[in-house]
This record gives sequence, C-alpha cells and structure tokens, in this order.
Amino acid sequence: MESEAGPQPADFVQSVGRAMLILEVVGRCPGLPVKAIARRCSLNLSTTYHLVRTLAYEGYLVRLPDGTYVIGDAVARRFHDLAASLERPPEAALVLHQLTERIGLSAYLGLLRDERVTVVEVAERPGSPHLEDFEVGLDVSAHATALGKALLAALPPRTRRDLLLGHGLRPYTANTQTDLDRLEEELRSVRPGAPVVEHGEFRDGVACVAALVPRTGADGPAWAVVVAMRDEDVPSHICTEVVLAAMDLAAAPTHPDRPGAAQQSGSAWWRGRRR
Repeated sequence: MESEAGPQPADFVQSVGRAMLILEVVGRCPGLPVKAIARRCSLNLSTTYHLVRTLAYEGYLVRLPDGTYVIGDAVARRFHDLAASLERPPEAALVLHQLTERIGLSAYLGLLRDERVTVVEVAERPGSPHLEDFEVGLDVSAHATALGKALLAALPPRTRRDLLLGHGLRPYTANTQTDLDRLEEELRSVRPGAPVVEHGEFRDGVACVAALVPRTGADGPAWAVVVAMRDEDVPSHICTEVVLAAMDLAAAPTHPDRPGAAQQSGSAWWRGRRR
C-alpha cells in the first residue's frame, strides 16, 4: 500500500489508518450510517462500529438523531491548529488587506513547504471568483495556478522538475499546461521581480496574477502573493499592485526580541511606505 506520503512504513498501525480512512469517507460523504461507512472503507462491520464509536467519543465524528454520522468539531479544531502553525510574514494580514482595498479583489498568500503549495493567508473581497481550493491550510495545484508557478520559478531546475514529475500535471481545464518541457520553458522565462499570469488554466473564465516575495535569506521560506479575477486578461495596474505587495512583505521589519512589536512597528512602517 502506498499513498502520497510514500510507501507504507513497517510499523504502520492498522487501526489508526482505518480510523483516518473513516474520517476521509465521512468528510466526503456526510450523513452515512455505519454499514455504509464499512462498505465504502472495505472494513468489517464490527471493526467499523468500534472505530466509529471511538471517533465519536473523541469528537471527530458526531452521531445524528437518525443514526448517521458527520464530521465533528475536533476536526475543525485540528484544522485551526494547522492554520495557526503555518509560517507567514508578520505583516501578511495587513498587506493583503490593503491590497484588496486598492484593487477590489481577494488576495492570497501561498507558501512552498514540503514540496506542496499551501495557502497561509487570505483577504477576501466579494467581487472575486470563489476558488474553493484557495482556503488557508489547503494544498493548491502548483503547475496550473499563478501562485504555484511563481513559487516553482524560484526553484532550481532539477528540484522543480522532480517535484512536477512527482505530483503529475493534471489537466484542470483545456488550457492547463500538461507538457513538462513546455512548462519548464515557461517557468525558466520568468524574470525575478516580474508577475506571473495564468489565463483559465485552473478554472475556466478565471485569470490570476502572482508575484514571488523576495527572500531575505538563503534559507528563508518561499512565499508568493496572488489575486484572481473573472476576466480573460489581467490589467497592468493589478500586476503592479501585486508585485508591490510582495515587495512590501519582503521588506517589513521584524522585532523578535519584543513580542507584538513586529505588528505595531511594521504597520506604521508599511502605511508610510504606501502614502
């Protein structure tokens, strides 16, 4: 048995794996009775009852009055823990909020971590298209989004190629680039500090522009800012604003020796920069 995490370890605990499988099944299809859960998970009914009751006792599942099960609050709490643990620049929320006010579109900050593109901060505006994958803590396609491409372009060519080969080039729309060599050529052409634009590669009728946050150190995390819009083309002034927001995030001061000082000092600094 092999998953996205790799081959199954020799000390794999079957009961834990089965419990996780049950959570995945109930999460995808809420309102299932135990018999249906057992059937979908290919598990013995008695084993399924034991696991479901345990998960319900711990708050990961909830039994409804009709005897079916849905995901419990404990899953939401674990998701909150994940979101809180994700790295982000100290001024991320402020910079994204101000960006959305200037352009009237939702803005997102993504991080490349463990070979995955993950959204770590969101500032929403009602005029933007809803992208269900662009929620804090969720993985985002690397090859089909402007966010992913901006982060991929910053990687060494061999590392980038290995990552793309490992994840595959799924076609999200008819415009998605699924030819590895052509994608490599596109990513190599991205100039430092320039915006990365994609047109309908992730969602039909949606265009996105992203900009890499310049790294302040060789070992620093790779972040990128992205906005999406219902349009075929991205106006040049929006490209400029996204690039400026990425530069602001890279230049924001931090004061690790004084708790809370980064946000207070950085906010004043940023407002002064943008006047």
